[in-house]
Amino acid sequence: MKLQALVLSFAVLVVFLDQLSKALVIANFQYAKLAPMVGDLVQFNLVYNDSAAFSIGFGATGMFTIISTLAVLAMLYYATKVKGNSWSVLLGIALGGVTGNLIDRLTRAPGFGRGLVVDFIQIPFNFPVFNLADSAIFLVAVITVVRVMRGQRIGSD
Repeated sequence: MKLQALVLSFAVLVVFLDQLSKALVIANFQYAKLAPMVGDLVQFNLVYNDSAAFSIGFGATGMFTIISTLAVLAMLYYATKVKGNSWSVLLGIALGGVTGNLIDRLTRAPGFGRGLVVDFIQIPFNFPVFNLADSAIFLVAVITVVRVMRGQRIGSD
């Protein structure tokens, strides 16, 4: 499989799972009402977020729309440059995460480019509510940092 196809396949999978999970939560849960999923360890808490991942940058939706759009374009460009299956998978997961939240910003109220991101996963310790797209972005960032600290070059196996 061409590496670009691998990147796009993982991106599409992450976007699909992210948008499906958000649609299901909106349809089945009440806004800002905690619903235990795994006891008190994991709860669903439907909220609408105008910030970046994990509620960073409160109130800057327009700026995050621009940054996310540029990030998606950069990742699509690097999809043509990446070498190796593992970096392609990571790039695809990151691309899917950024795209999942960008779709919310472009299509949800209050309007194009200012839409609120659907978040719903609540864990203890006053951690911000997040979604699958945020999780994908965070996971890739952690794995990338670990790999770079172990001496691996980004984009090549």
